[in-house]
Amino acid sequence: MRGWQLALLTLLLGLLATVSTAAVPSLSERQEKAGGAQPASWVSENYAKREYRVPMRDGVRLFTAVYIPKDASPANTYPILFNRTPYGVSPYGESDYPGLLGPSELFTRSKYIFVYQDVRGRFMSEGEFVNMRPYIPGKSGPSSIDESSDAYDTIDWLLKNVSFHNGKVGMWGISYPGFYVSEGMIDAHPALRAVSPQGPIGDWFLGDDFHHNGALYLAHMFAFMYSFGQPRAELTTKWPAPLNLGTSDGYEFFQKLEPLSLIDEKYYRHVIAWWEQMAAHPNYDSFWKMRSVPQFLRDIKPAALVVGGWFDAEDLWGSLHSYDSANRQSPGGNVRLVMGPWCHGCWARSDGDQLGDILFGAKTSVFYRERIEFPFFEHYLKGKDDTHLPEAYVFETGSNQWHMYDAWPPPNVEKVSLYLGQNGALAFAPPKHATTAYDEYVSDPAKPVPFSTAIAFGMTREYMTGDQRLLGRRTDVLTYQTEPLDHDITFAGPVRPSLSVSTSGTDSDWIVKLIDVYPDDYPEPARKTSGAPMAGYQQLVRGEDMRGRFRESYEHPEAFTPDAVTRVEYVMPDINHTFLRGHRIMVQIQSTWFPLVDLNPQKFVPDIYKATAADFQRAAERVYHSPENSSRIDLWMLKR
Repeated sequence: MRGWQLALLTLLLGLLATVSTAAVPSLSERQEKAGGAQPASWVSENYAKREYRVPMRDGVRLFTAVYIPKDASPANTYPILFNRTPYGVSPYGESDYPGLLGPSELFTRSKYIFVYQDVRGRFMSEGEFVNMRPYIPGKSGPSSIDESSDAYDTIDWLLKNVSFHNGKVGMWGISYPGFYVSEGMIDAHPALRAVSPQGPIGDWFLGDDFHHNGALYLAHMFAFMYSFGQPRAELTTKWPAPLNLGTSDGYEFFQKLEPLSLIDEKYYRHVIAWWEQMAAHPNYDSFWKMRSVPQFLRDIKPAALVVGGWFDAEDLWGSLHSYDSANRQSPGGNVRLVMGPWCHGCWARSDGDQLGDILFGAKTSVFYRERIEFPFFEHYLKGKDDTHLPEAYVFETGSNQWHMYDAWPPPNVEKVSLYLGQNGALAFAPPKHATTAYDEYVSDPAKPVPFSTAIAFGMTREYMTGDQRLLGRRTDVLTYQTEPLDHDITFAGPVRPSLSVSTSGTDSDWIVKLIDVYPDDYPEPARKTSGAPMAGYQQLVRGEDMRGRFRESYEHPEAFTPDAVTRVEYVMPDINHTFLRGHRIMVQIQSTWFPLVDLNPQKFVPDIYKATAADFQRAAERVYHSPENSSRIDLWMLKR
C-alpha cells in the first residue's frame, strides 16, 4: 500500500473511531504514519511522475498518475502495478511525490511502473460514481461500461502510451480498492497476469461493511458514509469536511438516533444518496444481488492472491467468499488464499504481532509482505523464482502458527457440535434430559448490550478479539462454557449456529459469540493495551448477528409467532483457532450488540428503516436446550 493511501486509510479509520474535526495531516505527517516509507525525495530521485486523463470506451476520462523508474529503457523494462481507488491518488501534481509506492517498501525499492487511478466519478476523474457499480455480463457497445471495462480500457491505454514496460500488468488493492481488483480480474485484459484483492468488498448486504445477514452495522456505516457519500459538485482533490458530533461516546450518540429515520432528518439531510438507496432496499432484492461480486468471479485467468484478516471487522466475508467463488468457478485457475491474524488492512500497515491485548508471537504482517506478497508479484510479473506458495497460507490463532493447506477449508476436518445445556453447560454431546427446557432473558432496546466496554464512537478494530467478561455478566446475555480442556482442539472452517428459540415479540436478532476463555492462572504478557488481566480473559474468536426476520429468506422477511419455538440457523465466517489445553470454550447469546448493530424493534414491521419510536418494545427471549428442542453450534475440528 502506498504512503498516501495508508495515510488516507488511517484517516478514514480515525474518522470512524472518533469523527474528529482535526485537519488533514500534511504530506510529511502522512508519510511518517505510513511506516517504512522513504523520504519523498528518494522517490522523486528514482521515479518520473506523469499525470494523464485516460479515455474510456464511452469517452469519460479517468485521472491517472504514473510513476516510471528513471532507469527504465528499452533494455531495462518494468512491469506495471496498477491500483484503482475511490479514495484519491494524492499528492496531485507532477512535482509532488509520496514516500512510498506500491504495496510496501519492497516494491518501491525493487521498482515497477506504478499506476494509480481515481475511479469514475471520484476526485479528479470524470463521470458518475456508483457505489459498487454492478458488473454487466455480455457488454455491448461503447455505453455499456462497468469497473471491469474501465480496468481493461486503462490497461490497454497504458500498454500503448507508457514507455518501457515489459507487457505484464498486476493489480492490487485493499478494501474498496480490493473490490476494483476483483472487478478487474473479471474478463481480464490478457496482459493482466497477477492480481491481489485484499480485504475486498464482496456483498454489502450479506456480510461486508454495512450489513451482516441483513442487519445494519450502524456505527461503521454512519461516519464512513457521511465522509464518503457526499456528492461531488466538481472535480476536486479534496475530501469533504468531517462531521463534528461533539462526543466520543457512540453508545449514547446512537441511542438518540433510533429510529433510523432520524439519521437523515438530523445529519444526512437527503444529500447522501447511498443512504437513501440502502433505505429503499431493506431486503435482499436485485439492487443488492447485482452488486454481489463473488458470483461473477468465473474463469479467472490471472494468478490471484486473495488476502484477508481473521479479525477484519469490515470485509472478512468478502475475502473468504471471493477466494471460494473464484477458486470453485475457475477450473484450472490459479487462485490462492492468505489469512492472517489481522484487522482490516493491518497486513499492510503494521507488524501484525498484536491486536488489542492479544499477542501473536511474531511479526506476521512483515512475514506476509516479505515471504508471500512480494515474491508472488516478483514471480508473475518479473519472472523471478517460483516460491511454490500453497493454495491456502493460513495463520492459526490460539497456537500462533502459520500452516499451508492444499485447500480451504482443509479436507482433514471432522464436523462436531457443541450443545447448549442447562446451568450454562456446553458439551460435545446432545442433552439427554433437562429439568429446565430453556434459558430466558429480556431484551430491551432502551438498554442494549454494548459491543465493547471501551468508550468509542465507531466500530473499533479491536472489538473482534475483545474481552467479553463484563458483557457476559449482564442479565440479557446467556453464557455457556465447557470444562477446562484436557487437550488442544483446533477448529478450521465456518461456525454454524443452529438454535431453538422463541420470542414474546414478532422479530428479534440472534447474536452468537464463540469465545476462548483463558485459565485463571494465565501469565501476564509484557505488552498490553488495557488494564484488564489476561488471567480469565474471554477472547472473542468469532461473533455474528442474524436478523431473525431473514432466518428463512433474505428476500422475503418473515415475522415470528410470539412464544412459538422456532429454529434459527445461519453461517458465521470461518475461523482457524486452537483452544489450548486448560482453556475453556464459551458461547454467548444475546439480541442486541450496540451501536455496532442497529436496534431491532422486536416488533415485526415491513421496513425497519421506517420504524417509529412506538414500534420498539421489550421482548422475552428464550433459548431452548432440551432433547426435543436442542441448540448447538456446528464446527469443523481439524484432525492431526
